Amino acid sequence: SSDSMSSDASITRFHTVGNSKIRVGRFSYGFANLTIKQWEEGASLDIGSFCSMACATILLGGNHRTDWITTYPFGHIYADMLGGTGIKGMPYSNGDVVIKNDVWIGHNAMIMSGVTVGDGAVIAANAHVVKDVAAYSMVGGNPARQIKLRFAPEICDLLLKLRWWELPLNFIKTITSELSSYPDINVLEGLLDQSQDLPRCSGD
Repeated sequence: SSDSMSSDASITRFHTVGNSKIRVGRFSYGFANLTIKQWEEGASLDIGSFCSMACATILLGGNHRTDWITTYPFGHIYADMLGGTGIKGMPYSNGDVVIKNDVWIGHNAMIMSGVTVGDGAVIAANAHVVKDVAAYSMVGGNPARQIKLRFAPEICDLLLKLRWWELPLNFIKTITSELSSYPDINVLEGLLDQSQDLPRCSGD
């Protein structure tokens, strides 16, 4: 599949794995490193723009039922010997996975179905993400827990207002130095003023 190092990195790319639809936003890279597991439940994966992805695993389904007497998937495994072909409801999915914009996913992380990862979040290496991740937070561990917010809350609020990843490419090219530095409230407010009348790119 195409990755964001290719010539079409400036546009949204669409892929299919089994019957799951996958959308990758502009300039996100590392999609080819991901292992995507799904068992025909049809959950989708939506990756925003400017994401950085190491070798990680995303599970769109394959969950076993812990609310049934057995977690064994009768009807799907050894059905010729065990029967149960009419049993429905396992494996199942908790829903779509949404990875928003400017997210960094570390090596060997695992993200479970139904999870939304907020803008600017960082998923540490080896993290096992089982619930939503707040914008601009860093999470790690098994199960993953918030380690800290990347910035003070007022900085996070300004960044979420700026949404720099939606701005036109020709404008982003002029502010890469600001984006590649410690955040400053005055600088961010200035960028908000400069960009308020610019068209926005939804990633489509």
